[in-house]
Amino acid sequence: MLTEGGSSRRAAIEKLATSLGGNVECIYYAFGEYDVYFIINVPDRTAMASFSLKASATGLVKVKCTALLTPEEIDDAVKRTSEYRAPGQSWFQ
Repeated sequence: MLTEGGSSRRAAIEKLATSLGGNVECIYYAFGEYDVYFIINVPDRTAMASFSLKASATGLVKVKCTALLTPEEIDDAVKRTSEYRAPGQSWFQ
């Protein structure tokens, strides 16, 4: 950052995202545990995995990904029929 500045890092993030068919929505620099926060839109989870692998492969960057869901995606998730048994419970409770 001291030699290249924040704009150069933004350009690198944007180039990687667009090379994977995505785009950058926003980028912010911060104080604390993580130095950079950004929201990118990519076509699928595989593209995001590729983004993370490419950036992390340098050994100079640690990437932590959090998938964001729209309210409509949550609505769809709630409506789906599924079965689940919690540990220690029988199926008949």
